[in-house]
Amino acid sequence: MTETVFELFEAAALRVPESGCLCAPPMQGRPYHPDGIEISYCEARDRVAALSALYRQAGYGRGQRVALLLENRPDFHLHWWALNALGCGIVPINPAYRQDEMVYLLDHSEAALVVSVPERLADVEAAVAELTDAVPIVDAADLPSRLPAPRVGAGAGGAPGIDDEAALLYTSGTTGRPKGCVLGNRYFLNAARWYREAGGLMTLEEGSERLLNPLPLHHANALAIGSMAMLSAAGCIVMADRFHPRNWWADVAASRATIIHYLGIMPPLLLSLPPGPEDRAHSVSFGAGAGIDPKHHEAFEARFGFPLIEGWGMTEVAMPTWASVEPRQTDTRAFGRPLSGCEVRLVDDEDREVPPGTPGELTLRMTGDDPRRGLFSGYLKDSDATDETWQGGWFHTGDVVTRATDGMLCFVDRKKNIIRRSGENIAAAEVEAVLQADARVTQAAVIAAPDELRQEEVMACIVPAPGAGADLDAAEALQDLCLERLAYYKAPGHLLFVDSLPLTSTQKVQKVSLFPADTDPRRVAGCHDLRERKRAR
Repeated sequence: MTETVFELFEAAALRVPESGCLCAPPMQGRPYHPDGIEISYCEARDRVAALSALYRQAGYGRGQRVALLLENRPDFHLHWWALNALGCGIVPINPAYRQDEMVYLLDHSEAALVVSVPERLADVEAAVAELTDAVPIVDAADLPSRLPAPRVGAGAGGAPGIDDEAALLYTSGTTGRPKGCVLGNRYFLNAARWYREAGGLMTLEEGSERLLNPLPLHHANALAIGSMAMLSAAGCIVMADRFHPRNWWADVAASRATIIHYLGIMPPLLLSLPPGPEDRAHSVSFGAGAGIDPKHHEAFEARFGFPLIEGWGMTEVAMPTWASVEPRQTDTRAFGRPLSGCEVRLVDDEDREVPPGTPGELTLRMTGDDPRRGLFSGYLKDSDATDETWQGGWFHTGDVVTRATDGMLCFVDRKKNIIRRSGENIAAAEVEAVLQADARVTQAAVIAAPDELRQEEVMACIVPAPGAGADLDAAEALQDLCLERLAYYKAPGHLLFVDSLPLTSTQKVQKVSLFPADTDPRRVAGCHDLRERKRAR
């Protein structure tokens, strides 16, 4: 019985040793492997074995975590599988993180080591310098013959098991700082099983599939959904550094992709490009993802010649639903029915089940004697937040959906105070904390503004301090503050100075009362559009 991510990889390597395992195709503007690279399963197995021996020799093992700043590169998987073979968990670092965010992640996760691409070593060193306990750092491109010892003791002995931690992913919540989501081997194996089980238009052919995923490996989509699907089907994990709209179809063709993963932002960008022969010069059988606007769904499939399969998921639970069987209801936001081992319940604000067709919060659990088995193991060092999401034995997702009489689930909206921008979950409270710490700000309220391209954009409503500016220069200065302290996508894309913020009786900002109903906050007089200044730095 397969019990770990490494064993899933090893089983695929035994079945198809000469087939492609990891691929970074040639891509215009790629900062690494510009000519492309492909690693077979047998080569990957040898390299994983060598890395695993190196880690073992230095004392890494069960109960420890190693932080990886390896971007979307083949090395990421090689190091992960090598560490997983020892029972050591990984902590992927978002490459867009600024120093303060990196300091928090390394401190909170208690990472025993950081492995970084050479281009980011200086950034990692600056973050580690802020820690009370220094963390050893190694260059992934120039590993020493003996790794530095972990900063906290040696790893525990014994063979890794299905309930050992495999990864710690940081996901935004309604509190200011991201939460560390503990994911065990069982979670990853469960994600693979659900992908294979979806069937229908998502049926995988053993040893033949090549999945191109432009999404980052610090997200569950690439790490747990796509990668695990390929290992389970002995397919090839194809990595893009990111999504490049104008070169996308050339990248798809160069990678020989049979599957792509997408976010809702991708279809409208691709549809906006001039039609050309490259639209159909590919081997893609289906795309899998979430968030496509129904008005783009049919048009995309008609033009590019393959179905986009909508699913639903989140870091805590992977993706337990896929609308992979006809009728898919592409004119709606339908995302399928729960797959085996998962049951769902839609509830109102009093946690009472709602009837079919009525919007309710999506709650779910695993069948059997343990409703949490196969889902996330909890939030690191935050049992209160873990217990809050598990109410009455059901995981509360914060997403509002409807369920038809035939069981089809359809997305409506989110309850949580989360801004969803181009696939990134942004906690409003985290951005507010940065703004309100500045002397130029008396109060700040951060909300989601609609965005035709990115689904939502960050908007800040600011009560300026006495004597502080409230013009475009002041708005840009506050955005610059956020760009210095936070990943670029978290900075406000719109900023509005206001005289006051509506408050509740307990002096909390009443965000629902910021603007009259049916008001587009972007159109309010004085709102500064700063989106063009919002770039990765």
